Amino acid sequence: MNPIDYMQMALDTESLPGNELTTKQKRLTHASLGLCTEAAELADAIKKHIFYGKELDTVNLIEEIGDILWYSAIVLDACQSDFGDAMHRNIAKLRKRYPQGIFSADRAINRDVEAERVVLE
Repeated sequence: MNPIDYMQMALDTESLPGNELTTKQKRLTHASLGLCTEAAELADAIKKHIFYGKELDTVNLIEEIGDILWYSAIVLDACQSDFGDAMHRNIAKLRKRYPQGIFSADRAINRDVEAERVVLE
């Protein structure tokens, strides 16, 4: 297969919206891409500290977490939710996964996703 054929076959499977995106879709797209960017910046700062010996810049780490929270706020608002609701649901899911309140590698790997979904709804 040559690169031109590959590109054509790959592009044939691309999914594009047929109409303009709704405001909600735009907000969710902006926020999800922003979350990826900020998470990568956080990971890069930690990578440079661990692997390159660069001094850990906790001011920068906190800034990146703040940016992650900013984008998270957009997602929560677009879903008509808030941080309190998301935090409550997250703890309910973790309690379902770890009923004794203690991490278990087995339970982390062999999760009952359906049971967790029930407590999230």
